[in-house]
Amino acid sequence: MHATRPPTPLTVIGGGFAGLTAAITAAEAGARVTVHEAHHTLGGRARTAEGPYRTNEGPHALYNGGPHWTWLAQRDLIGPLAPLPPLETSRLRLHHKGVLRRTPPFAMLKLLSPRRMGRPAPVDVDFLTWATEQAGEEAARAAANYAAVALFHHDPGSLSAAFVQERLRRATKLPPEAHYPRGGWASVIDRMAARAWNLGVRMETLSRVDSLDALTGTGTGGHGTHTRVGTGPIIVATSLDAARRLLKDDSLTWPSGRTALLDLAVRTRRGDAFAVSDLDAPGWIERFTAQDRTLAPAGEQLLQGQFPIGPHESRADGIARAEHLLDLGYPGWRDRVTWRREATANGRTGAVDPVGTSWRDRPAVDRGDGVYLAGDQVAAPGVLSEVSFNSALAAVSLALGRRSRNTLDLKHA
Repeated sequence: MHATRPPTPLTVIGGGFAGLTAAITAAEAGARVTVHEAHHTLGGRARTAEGPYRTNEGPHALYNGGPHWTWLAQRDLIGPLAPLPPLETSRLRLHHKGVLRRTPPFAMLKLLSPRRMGRPAPVDVDFLTWATEQAGEEAARAAANYAAVALFHHDPGSLSAAFVQERLRRATKLPPEAHYPRGGWASVIDRMAARAWNLGVRMETLSRVDSLDALTGTGTGGHGTHTRVGTGPIIVATSLDAARRLLKDDSLTWPSGRTALLDLAVRTRRGDAFAVSDLDAPGWIERFTAQDRTLAPAGEQLLQGQFPIGPHESRADGIARAEHLLDLGYPGWRDRVTWRREATANGRTGAVDPVGTSWRDRPAVDRGDGVYLAGDQVAAPGVLSEVSFNSALAAVSLALGRRSRNTLDLKHA
């Protein structure tokens, strides 16, 4: 009789969306998984604040056009969604040439046509140059600034045309790809954590890992290569900054955005805009209680704004732009405020690809010596949380030796 092979041990550092995706996938494949999370709760940037105002700290929407939607749905992890009422869809406003409009400039509509958006944009040309050739500079600048809702970058037009076009296409697709889990991202994280727990994943919160050497001993394999003792392969599912320090690897860098964030609760006023997009400069404000009334107490509305800021701008500069849009789209908001919070997201909004680069040029998933990387700035395709998901699946596949052509492509990006 053959002895039963013991399950492969696997360690995940970071209990956010990428870490939980990796833990669930590995456990489903039969691995014995341990997750280390430094915070007292799981979720990472996908946490939803506790209390009367349920603000999201990470991405606000799930896009149903990506593989992570199918993966979550197959495991019943998405849960109830908060659909946007038809009346609210008519309350989208666009800030262009200093005034609010209901419709985008005609030239921008031409740029967003299926014919033009279906034609792949080049990687080695910036979006503003490419889009100007397609529809003129006014349309190009407006489209670039609208794309900031999925970019969190102060100068979207300077990025790779292929990169911006994909996000613009996904953000403007009809019917919309973006969907909102009722109760915020915490509801999805809670279901993922429960799934992991039921699969036998050991989850250690308040467990900060400062060194891989402290986490595990290392030994020498039969061919002189390092192997992990006790923990098996390690998947680092942290921010890129944290991974750089943990792995002592200065190559783990990639451009991201720097964004001023403004959360507001205001007393309800009939006629408030659902969302205001700034086409004159990157910026977006959305009333999230338009689709999910559970996010704020009765009689109040929850607004969340993100305004990308440049290297020499301050948070106050972004907040000033936010307040200007609030004056236009939410009359009397200053007298209706019941709660307010400001923050700056620096390097916490996913990768952006400069001209001449694509996702394949970002830090590779396979770091060698049984260490793998997952997160939203890693070499994996997708939009925002999709990058975390795809990199997590690639990391598990490589860590457990199930190497398909796709995961090898991710490894050697």
